[in-house]
Amino acid sequence: MPKSTMAPEKRRSGLHFLWLSVVLIIIDQITKQWVVANYDLYESTALWRAFDIGLNFTYVHNYGAAFSFLSDHGGWQRWLFTAIAVAAAVVLSIWLRRNPVGAWRQNLAFSLIVAGAVGNLIDRVIYGYVIDFVDVFYQDWHWPAFNVADTAITVGAVLMLLEAFFIDQREVRQS
Repeated sequence: MPKSTMAPEKRRSGLHFLWLSVVLIIIDQITKQWVVANYDLYESTALWRAFDIGLNFTYVHNYGAAFSFLSDHGGWQRWLFTAIAVAAAVVLSIWLRRNPVGAWRQNLAFSLIVAGAVGNLIDRVIYGYVIDFVDVFYQDWHWPAFNVADTAITVGAVLMLLEAFFIDQREVRQS
C-alpha cells in the first residue's frame, strides 16, 4: 500500500483512563443528590461505631476547600477554588494525553484527581459550596466531613506520592 494512503498509527494515551473519572463524577453527584433529597442540613445518622471510632452520614455545606480551609472568608474563595479546580483538571488532562496508556499508575492517579476536582467544581458552580456528608470521628473529635470527590482526590494524591517515592526508585534500580 502506498505510504500516502496509510492511516497514521495513533498512540494510545492516558486519556483512556478518563472513563474512571466520568464514573466517579457520576457516583459523586448521585451520592450528593441522595443526601440532599433525604437529609436536612446538619442532620446526621450513625452508620458504625466501635471502640470510640465511628462513621456518620452528616449533611453539611463546605464553602471552603479541603477541611473547610477558608470557609469563612466572605465568598471570594468560591471563585479561587473554582479556578484551581479548572486549572488542575485541564493540566492533568493534558498530562494524561501526553502519557502512554502503559503508565497506568500515574494515569490512575491523575484520573482520580480529575474526578474529584470536577465533582467538587460542579457543586461550587451550581450551589456556591460543596456538599459533604461522610463524618469520621474518634470520641468527640470529628474529621472534617468529606465526599466521594474528596476521597478520589486524596487517593489520587497518595498514589502520586507512592509512585514518586517508591515505584520509580525500584524501576531505576532494576534497569
